[in-house]
Amino acid sequence: MITIGRSSVDLYGQQIGSRLEDVASFAKSVGGSPTNIAIGAARLGLKSAVITGVGDEQFGRFIREQLEREGVALTGVKVDPERLTALAILSVEDDRTFPLLFYRENCADMALSEADIDPDFIRSASAVVVTGTHFSKPGPEAAQKKAIRIAREAGRRVAFDVDYRPNLWGLAGHAAGEERYIASDRVSEHLQAVLPDCDLIVGTQEELHIASGEEDDLAALKRIRSLSAATIVLKRGPMGCVVFPGDIPDSVDDGIVGQGFPIEVFNVLGAGDAFMGGFLRGWLRDEPHATSATWANACGAFAVSRLLCSPEYPTWTELQAFLVKGVTHHALRRDTELNHIHWATTRRRQPDSLCALAIDHRAQLVAMADEVGAPHDRIGAFKQLAVKAAARVAQGRPGFGLLLDETYGREALFDAAEHPFWIGRPVELPGSRPLRFEGGADVGSRLVEWPTHHTVKCLAFYHPDDASALKDEQTRALSGLYDATRRLGLELLIEIIAGRDGPVSDDTIARALGELYVAGIRPDWWKLEPQASAVAWEAIGNVIADNDPWCRGVVMLGLDAPEEDLACALQAAAKAPVVRGFAVGRTIFAPAAKDWLAGRIDDAAAIDDMASRYGRLVGMWENARNDSAEG
Repeated sequence: MITIGRSSVDLYGQQIGSRLEDVASFAKSVGGSPTNIAIGAARLGLKSAVITGVGDEQFGRFIREQLEREGVALTGVKVDPERLTALAILSVEDDRTFPLLFYRENCADMALSEADIDPDFIRSASAVVVTGTHFSKPGPEAAQKKAIRIAREAGRRVAFDVDYRPNLWGLAGHAAGEERYIASDRVSEHLQAVLPDCDLIVGTQEELHIASGEEDDLAALKRIRSLSAATIVLKRGPMGCVVFPGDIPDSVDDGIVGQGFPIEVFNVLGAGDAFMGGFLRGWLRDEPHATSATWANACGAFAVSRLLCSPEYPTWTELQAFLVKGVTHHALRRDTELNHIHWATTRRRQPDSLCALAIDHRAQLVAMADEVGAPHDRIGAFKQLAVKAAARVAQGRPGFGLLLDETYGREALFDAAEHPFWIGRPVELPGSRPLRFEGGADVGSRLVEWPTHHTVKCLAFYHPDDASALKDEQTRALSGLYDATRRLGLELLIEIIAGRDGPVSDDTIARALGELYVAGIRPDWWKLEPQASAVAWEAIGNVIADNDPWCRGVVMLGLDAPEEDLACALQAAAKAPVVRGFAVGRTIFAPAAKDWLAGRIDDAAAIDDMASRYGRLVGMWENARNDSAEG
């Protein structure tokens, strides 16, 4: 399916219950009705595309990159060098009041014209979705009508989301962005000209009123039916929707209804777009209308119970889990299980294998510098050399990464940003047991400043046979960190080292992970010590699979082991499907660090040495994986 029309960057006030005048910070996401619909449909498994316009600037690139991540085709996204990307700014005052400002003066998406409609592209889809706002200006109106003509001639379906915003038709002032209905003969005339060519017409009560020119639901439905044979869907907010595929009955309640879902209303903006994506998933797959309506109602329920628009829409996996489970928490955004499925099925994609150079060491490098009398500010310069060494090995390929700290690695982090590395950053106070966070207990305040694609890494010296009081304290710290990363949309890697503080048997690490899972901690990654046997790796894999099938997997740490020992450990780990790679540090950088800090080798020699060691480990891992696959 191809949607046509608005795309914007949405800025949502993060202070809930606040006037827009008083909002202090905003969350950024992709918005605009047809763009939201395309993302929602893609998340539900439909192949989708959007014809729209974005500026040739950072916000335009943000939209394009996010569409690509969501699996929405970019073929119809026009990059306009003359105009800016549209903006929408919103706050949530209460469950009925949502002040909304549209910045759409001469914006890129309203500059669409007939020339932007490629007939072959339109014919490549099974359906075209047109939206009401883009009939408000001559250029985009002509573009949508051309798309409708081509679709009809090719035997494709046409769906119409009325998408009525009075102030985007010039009927209300800038401050009235949340206004949903102002009667207008001019608007009704424009929209009624579209209705005869539609196979599906979807709107709220107010939207069907404006499309029909009538003020009563039943009268509106009958007027639309007199103009169009389309299936009509009437959205009634918390009452769900009613579908009318044929003659309009004498009562609105006699139409086809789907299952409803009683949930808390948090933010209604974008709920109709989520609804449309859900309905299209059923309609385009020729499901019964009641099924399409149920899916649509469920998708709308997700949207109104969460803050943002498209980022909050459910994936197919999430939707199916919800339909089986039902409403167990009135505020869906507080449903822990659904939130985890949502996170795991919408986070950024990662390569299947990860080879990371761990250079986040702080205490160890300080000790090396002190041993040779080198100033501590040299540590940062050395970490920049490590980035160069890693880049030489990676050569821009996916599946390579770095663990870097901001204590001594701030400049190295800037350097790493120039490469497509996976980046992990530590938060623990080095060597702390019980776990303490560097910079104080309020770790969430630090994480607000981090790029969203950086992974939070936390090392805990945790043994399942530790005293209960110690385990409880460590678990509370990890739980707080886990909650903070989820709230901020950051991935979490938890590193567990047990061997320093007690004996390790085949079930030790599996028991440790199991205890943390019971506490509700489900990190995206684990970083674990090499295991002595295949039985130990199997036990780890089983506990992860039982508690979090969406876990990305395990990376193995090195503990400053000699290369020959790591080669054996990697060979064993590669046989365990749960192990995805390694994050090794001192085995790679320690020899070069000692000599470089002492002044015995120059920059080039340090880079050569680290690149050589890192490259050999990468080769060992790749060979081990290939051997395991062949075996």
